[in-house]
Amino acid sequence: MDLHKNFMISVKGACMGAADVIPGVSGGTIAFIMGIYDEFVGSIASINKEALHLLFSKQFKAFWKHINGSFLLSLIIGIGFSVVVIAGAMQSLLNDHPIQTWAFFFGLIVASSLFIIRGISGWRIKEICLLVVGMILGVAVCTLTPTQTTDAMWFIFLSGAIAICAMILPGISGSFILLILGKYQYIMSRITELTSGVNVGSNLAILSVFAVGAVIGILGFSKFLHWLLGRWNKETLIVLAGFIIGSLVKVWPWSNTEAIIKAQNPEVAKAFADQPLPAGILEQHAGSIDLQVTSAVIFAVVGFLLVTVIEYAGSRSSKKEKA
Repeated sequence: MDLHKNFMISVKGACMGAADVIPGVSGGTIAFIMGIYDEFVGSIASINKEALHLLFSKQFKAFWKHINGSFLLSLIIGIGFSVVVIAGAMQSLLNDHPIQTWAFFFGLIVASSLFIIRGISGWRIKEICLLVVGMILGVAVCTLTPTQTTDAMWFIFLSGAIAICAMILPGISGSFILLILGKYQYIMSRITELTSGVNVGSNLAILSVFAVGAVIGILGFSKFLHWLLGRWNKETLIVLAGFIIGSLVKVWPWSNTEAIIKAQNPEVAKAFADQPLPAGILEQHAGSIDLQVTSAVIFAVVGFLLVTVIEYAGSRSSKKEKA
Protein backbone atom coordinates (compact mmCIF):
# COMPACT_ATOMS: atom_id res chain seq x y z
CA MET A 1 0.00 0.00 0.00
CA ASP A 2 1.38 3.38 -1.01
CA LEU A 3 0.85 5.39 2.19
CA HIS A 4 2.13 8.65 0.71
CA LYS A 5 -0.19 8.37 -2.30
CA ASN A 6 -3.19 7.57 -0.10
CA PHE A 7 -2.33 10.43 2.25
CA MET A 8 -2.26 12.87 -0.66
CA ILE A 9 -5.63 11.55 -1.85
CA SER A 10 -6.99 12.18 1.66
CA VAL A 11 -5.65 15.75 1.51
CA LYS A 12 -7.45 16.25 -1.80
CA GLY A 13 -10.57 14.73 -0.24
CA ALA A 14 -10.30 17.23 2.62
CA CYS A 15 -10.26 20.05 0.07
CA MET A 16 -13.38 18.58 -1.57
CA GLY A 17 -15.11 18.29 1.81
CA ALA A 18 -14.27 21.88 2.67
CA ALA A 19 -15.72 23.00 -0.65
CA ASP A 20 -18.95 21.06 -0.18
CA VAL A 21 -19.54 22.58 3.25
CA ILE A 22 -19.58 26.02 1.57
CA PRO A 23 -22.63 26.68 -0.63
CA GLY A 24 -21.50 27.72 -4.11
CA VAL A 25 -18.16 25.91 -4.28
CA SER A 26 -18.40 22.46 -5.83
CA GLY A 27 -16.50 19.44 -4.59
CA GLY A 28 -16.58 18.29 -8.19
CA THR A 29 -14.76 21.46 -9.23
CA ILE A 30 -12.08 20.83 -6.60
CA ALA A 31 -11.72 17.22 -7.78
CA PHE A 32 -11.18 18.51 -11.31
CA ILE A 33 -8.58 21.04 -10.17
CA MET A 34 -6.77 18.37 -8.15
CA GLY A 35 -6.64 16.07 -11.17
CA ILE A 36 -8.75 13.26 -9.69
CA TYR A 37 -12.18 13.97 -11.21
CA ASP A 38 -12.19 11.16 -13.78
CA GLU A 39 -10.89 8.63 -11.24
CA PHE A 40 -13.43 9.86 -8.69
CA VAL A 41 -16.47 9.46 -10.96
CA GLY A 42 -15.14 6.25 -12.49
CA SER A 43 -14.55 4.67 -9.08
CA ILE A 44 -18.09 5.46 -7.94
CA ALA A 45 -19.58 4.17 -11.19
CA SER A 46 -17.62 0.91 -10.76
CA ILE A 47 -19.76 -0.02 -7.73
CA ASN A 48 -22.14 -2.10 -9.83
CA LYS A 49 -23.55 -5.62 -10.14
CA GLU A 50 -20.13 -7.06 -10.88
CA ALA A 51 -18.73 -5.46 -7.73
CA LEU A 52 -21.58 -6.85 -5.63
CA HIS A 53 -21.05 -10.31 -7.12
CA LEU A 54 -17.38 -10.20 -6.13
CA LEU A 55 -18.30 -9.02 -2.64
CA PHE A 56 -20.99 -11.62 -1.94
CA SER A 57 -18.85 -14.41 -3.38
CA LYS A 58 -16.19 -13.40 -0.82
CA GLN A 59 -13.64 -12.35 -3.43
CA PHE A 60 -12.70 -9.39 -1.28
CA LYS A 61 -9.34 -8.64 -2.89
CA ALA A 62 -10.87 -8.60 -6.37
CA PHE A 63 -13.79 -6.50 -5.10
CA TRP A 64 -11.45 -3.95 -3.53
CA LYS A 65 -9.45 -3.68 -6.73
CA HIS A 66 -12.59 -3.45 -8.90
CA ILE A 67 -13.98 -0.45 -7.02
CA ASN A 68 -10.55 1.19 -6.56
CA GLY A 69 -11.09 0.79 -2.82
CA SER A 70 -7.88 2.37 -1.54
CA PHE A 71 -8.60 5.53 -3.52
CA LEU A 72 -12.24 5.76 -2.38
CA LEU A 73 -11.43 5.03 1.27
CA SER A 74 -8.65 7.63 1.38
CA LEU A 75 -10.92 10.17 -0.29
CA ILE A 76 -13.83 9.49 2.09
CA ILE A 77 -11.55 9.83 5.13
CA GLY A 78 -10.36 13.22 3.90
CA ILE A 79 -13.87 14.44 3.07
CA GLY A 80 -15.30 13.26 6.40
CA PHE A 81 -12.51 14.86 8.43
CA SER A 82 -12.93 18.18 6.66
CA VAL A 83 -16.71 18.25 7.02
CA VAL A 84 -16.56 17.54 10.77
CA VAL A 85 -13.90 20.20 11.40
CA ILE A 86 -15.49 22.97 9.31
CA ALA A 87 -19.17 22.36 10.16
CA GLY A 88 -18.86 23.91 13.62
CA ALA A 89 -17.25 27.05 12.28
CA MET A 90 -19.94 27.47 9.62
CA GLN A 91 -22.70 27.04 12.20
CA SER A 92 -21.13 29.73 14.39
CA LEU A 93 -20.79 32.14 11.46
CA LEU A 94 -24.42 31.65 10.40
CA ASN A 95 -25.59 32.37 13.94
CA ASP A 96 -23.32 35.31 14.76
CA HIS A 97 -22.75 36.97 11.37
CA PRO A 98 -25.66 35.99 9.09
CA ILE A 99 -25.50 38.98 6.72
CA GLN A 100 -21.77 38.63 6.00
CA THR A 101 -21.95 34.83 5.76
CA TRP A 102 -24.88 34.82 3.33
CA ALA A 103 -23.26 37.63 1.33
CA PHE A 104 -20.14 35.48 1.02
CA PHE A 105 -22.30 32.57 -0.18
CA PHE A 106 -24.08 34.91 -2.61
CA GLY A 107 -20.77 35.92 -4.20
CA LEU A 108 -19.68 32.29 -4.44
CA ILE A 109 -22.88 31.24 -6.21
CA VAL A 110 -22.91 34.19 -8.64
CA ALA A 111 -19.35 33.37 -9.68
CA SER A 112 -20.11 29.64 -10.02
CA SER A 113 -23.06 30.28 -12.35
CA LEU A 114 -21.12 32.78 -14.47
CA PHE A 115 -18.25 30.35 -14.98
CA ILE A 116 -20.61 27.60 -16.07
CA ILE A 117 -22.20 29.95 -18.64
CA ARG A 118 -18.79 31.16 -19.81
CA GLY A 119 -17.71 27.59 -20.52
CA ILE A 120 -20.64 27.00 -22.88
CA SER A 121 -20.21 28.05 -26.51
CA GLY A 122 -22.65 28.44 -29.41
CA TRP A 123 -25.44 30.38 -27.75
CA ARG A 124 -28.66 30.53 -29.79
CA ILE A 125 -32.36 30.99 -29.06
CA LYS A 126 -32.61 27.38 -27.89
CA GLU A 127 -29.81 27.79 -25.34
CA ILE A 128 -31.23 31.08 -24.04
CA CYS A 129 -34.65 29.46 -23.60
CA LEU A 130 -33.10 26.58 -21.67
CA LEU A 131 -31.29 29.07 -19.42
CA VAL A 132 -34.56 30.91 -18.73
CA VAL A 133 -36.31 27.61 -17.99
CA GLY A 134 -33.57 26.77 -15.49
CA MET A 135 -33.89 30.19 -13.85
CA ILE A 136 -37.67 29.88 -13.56
CA LEU A 137 -37.26 26.41 -12.08
CA GLY A 138 -34.70 27.69 -9.57
CA VAL A 139 -36.92 30.59 -8.46
CA ALA A 140 -39.95 28.29 -8.26
CA VAL A 141 -38.18 25.71 -6.11
CA CYS A 142 -36.85 28.34 -3.72
CA THR A 143 -40.07 30.32 -3.38
CA LEU A 144 -42.31 27.26 -3.10
CA THR A 145 -40.06 25.55 -0.57
CA PRO A 146 -41.09 26.60 2.96
CA THR A 147 -38.48 28.21 5.20
CA GLN A 148 -38.81 25.33 7.64
CA THR A 149 -39.05 21.99 5.85
CA THR A 150 -40.00 18.84 7.72
CA ASP A 151 -37.41 17.14 9.93
CA ALA A 152 -38.94 13.72 9.28
CA MET A 153 -36.47 10.93 8.59
CA TRP A 154 -37.80 10.35 5.07
CA PHE A 155 -36.99 13.96 4.14
CA ILE A 156 -33.54 13.72 5.76
CA PHE A 157 -32.91 10.60 3.64
CA LEU A 158 -34.13 12.41 0.51
CA SER A 159 -32.01 15.48 1.28
CA GLY A 160 -28.89 13.32 1.57
CA ALA A 161 -29.67 11.50 -1.69
CA ILE A 162 -30.20 14.74 -3.62
CA ALA A 163 -27.43 16.84 -2.05
CA ILE A 164 -24.68 14.27 -2.53
CA CYS A 165 -25.31 14.21 -6.28
CA ALA A 166 -23.93 17.73 -6.51
CA MET A 167 -20.53 16.52 -5.30
CA ILE A 168 -19.84 14.98 -8.70
CA LEU A 169 -21.18 17.96 -10.64
CA PRO A 170 -18.59 20.72 -11.21
CA GLY A 171 -20.23 24.08 -10.58
CA ILE A 172 -22.79 23.21 -7.91
CA SER A 173 -22.26 22.11 -4.31
CA GLY A 174 -24.15 19.71 -2.09
CA SER A 175 -24.48 22.33 0.63
CA PHE A 176 -26.12 24.64 -1.91
CA ILE A 177 -28.74 21.95 -2.56
CA LEU A 178 -29.25 21.65 1.20
CA LEU A 179 -29.85 25.41 1.30
CA ILE A 180 -32.61 25.04 -1.27
CA LEU A 181 -34.11 22.12 0.66
CA GLY A 182 -33.97 24.14 3.89
CA LYS A 183 -31.66 21.63 5.59
CA TYR A 184 -28.19 23.23 5.44
CA GLN A 185 -28.20 24.75 8.91
CA TYR A 186 -30.05 21.73 10.33
CA ILE A 187 -27.43 19.20 9.15
CA MET A 188 -24.52 21.48 10.13
CA SER A 189 -25.91 21.83 13.65
CA ARG A 190 -26.39 18.05 13.95
CA ILE A 191 -22.72 17.51 13.02
CA THR A 192 -21.60 20.20 15.47
CA GLU A 193 -23.65 18.76 18.33
CA LEU A 194 -22.45 15.22 17.64
CA THR A 195 -18.79 16.22 17.72
CA SER A 196 -19.47 18.13 20.95
CA GLY A 197 -21.11 15.10 22.58
CA VAL A 198 -24.60 16.65 22.67
CA ASN A 199 -27.63 14.38 22.00
CA VAL A 200 -25.29 11.75 20.58
CA GLY A 201 -27.94 9.06 20.01
CA SER A 202 -30.43 11.34 18.27
CA ASN A 203 -27.86 13.15 16.13
CA LEU A 204 -26.13 9.89 15.18
CA ALA A 205 -29.46 8.46 14.00
CA ILE A 206 -30.25 11.57 11.93
CA LEU A 207 -26.79 11.71 10.33
CA SER A 208 -26.84 7.95 9.68
CA VAL A 209 -30.11 8.28 7.74
CA PHE A 210 -28.63 11.24 5.86
CA ALA A 211 -25.49 9.21 5.08
CA VAL A 212 -27.49 6.21 3.82
CA GLY A 213 -29.44 8.54 1.54
CA ALA A 214 -26.16 10.03 0.32
CA VAL A 215 -24.67 6.61 -0.49
CA ILE A 216 -27.74 5.47 -2.42
CA GLY A 217 -28.02 8.83 -4.17
CA ILE A 218 -24.44 9.00 -5.37
CA LEU A 219 -24.38 5.37 -6.56
CA GLY A 220 -27.49 5.89 -8.66
CA PHE A 221 -26.68 9.40 -9.84
CA SER A 222 -23.14 8.62 -11.01
CA LYS A 223 -24.58 6.27 -13.63
CA PHE A 224 -27.43 8.65 -14.55
CA LEU A 225 -24.97 11.56 -14.85
CA HIS A 226 -22.74 9.54 -17.15
CA TRP A 227 -25.72 8.92 -19.42
CA LEU A 228 -27.18 12.44 -19.20
CA LEU A 229 -23.95 14.31 -19.86
CA GLY A 230 -23.02 11.88 -22.59
CA ARG A 231 -26.28 12.51 -24.41
CA TRP A 232 -27.20 16.15 -23.58
CA ASN A 233 -24.05 17.63 -22.07
CA LYS A 234 -24.55 21.23 -23.20
CA GLU A 235 -28.29 21.34 -22.48
CA THR A 236 -27.81 19.87 -18.99
CA LEU A 237 -25.16 22.43 -18.05
CA ILE A 238 -27.28 25.33 -19.33
CA VAL A 239 -30.36 24.31 -17.32
CA LEU A 240 -28.12 23.78 -14.30
CA ALA A 241 -26.63 27.27 -14.67
CA GLY A 242 -30.10 28.79 -14.94
CA PHE A 243 -31.22 26.89 -11.87
CA ILE A 244 -28.28 28.22 -9.86
CA ILE A 245 -29.02 31.81 -10.92
CA GLY A 246 -32.71 31.50 -10.05
CA SER A 247 -31.87 29.98 -6.69
CA LEU A 248 -29.99 33.13 -5.62
CA VAL A 249 -33.26 34.35 -4.10
CA LYS A 250 -32.65 31.76 -1.37
CA VAL A 251 -29.32 33.23 -0.25
CA TRP A 252 -30.03 36.98 -0.46
CA PRO A 253 -28.10 38.31 2.60
CA TRP A 254 -31.11 40.14 4.08
CA SER A 255 -33.80 37.53 3.39
CA ASN A 256 -33.70 35.92 6.86
CA THR A 257 -34.88 38.75 9.11
CA GLU A 258 -35.23 36.48 12.12
CA ALA A 259 -31.61 35.29 12.00
CA ILE A 260 -30.38 38.89 11.66
CA ILE A 261 -32.43 40.08 14.65
CA LYS A 262 -31.11 37.23 16.81
CA ALA A 263 -27.51 37.96 15.76
CA GLN A 264 -27.81 41.67 16.51
CA ASN A 265 -29.81 41.26 19.73
CA PRO A 266 -28.16 38.66 22.04
CA GLU A 267 -30.93 38.98 24.64
CA VAL A 268 -33.54 38.06 22.03
CA ALA A 269 -31.41 35.15 20.79
CA LYS A 270 -31.06 33.86 24.35
CA ALA A 271 -34.78 34.14 25.10
CA PHE A 272 -35.83 32.41 21.85
CA ALA A 273 -32.79 30.17 21.25
CA ASP A 274 -34.61 27.12 19.93
CA GLN A 275 -37.87 28.61 18.69
CA PRO A 276 -39.16 31.06 16.05
CA LEU A 277 -39.52 34.70 17.05
CA PRO A 278 -43.10 35.80 17.82
CA ALA A 279 -44.65 38.25 15.35
CA GLY A 280 -44.54 41.03 17.94
CA ILE A 281 -40.79 40.66 18.50
CA LEU A 282 -40.17 40.60 14.75
CA GLU A 283 -42.12 43.82 14.25
CA GLN A 284 -40.42 45.47 17.22
CA HIS A 285 -36.88 44.87 15.94
CA ALA A 286 -37.37 44.79 12.16
CA GLY A 287 -37.13 48.56 11.81
CA SER A 288 -33.87 48.83 13.73
CA ILE A 289 -31.86 46.21 11.83
CA ASP A 290 -28.33 47.27 10.90
CA LEU A 291 -28.08 46.26 7.22
CA GLN A 292 -24.25 46.28 7.29
CA VAL A 293 -24.20 46.89 3.54
CA THR A 294 -20.49 47.73 3.30
CA SER A 295 -19.32 44.53 4.98
CA ALA A 296 -21.88 42.52 2.99
CA VAL A 297 -20.49 43.86 -0.30
CA ILE A 298 -16.92 43.12 0.82
CA PHE A 299 -17.75 39.53 1.73
CA ALA A 300 -19.69 39.02 -1.50
CA VAL A 301 -16.67 40.21 -3.49
CA VAL A 302 -14.38 37.90 -1.48
CA GLY A 303 -16.66 34.96 -2.26
CA PHE A 304 -16.72 35.87 -5.93
CA LEU A 305 -12.93 36.14 -6.06
CA LEU A 306 -12.49 32.80 -4.28
CA VAL A 307 -14.38 30.95 -7.00
CA THR A 308 -12.55 32.97 -9.66
CA VAL A 309 -9.19 31.87 -8.25
CA ILE A 310 -10.35 28.22 -8.06
CA GLU A 311 -11.62 28.28 -11.65
CA TYR A 312 -8.44 29.97 -12.86
CA ALA A 313 -6.31 27.32 -11.16
CA GLY A 314 -8.49 24.64 -12.74
CA SER A 315 -8.09 26.09 -16.24
CA ARG A 316 -4.29 26.29 -15.82
CA SER A 317 -4.22 22.68 -14.61
CA SER A 318 -6.28 21.58 -17.62
CA LYS A 319 -3.97 23.40 -20.04
CA LYS A 320 -0.89 21.77 -18.47
CA GLU A 321 -2.47 18.31 -18.83
CA LYS A 322 -3.24 18.94 -22.51
CA ALA A 323 0.29 20.21 -23.10
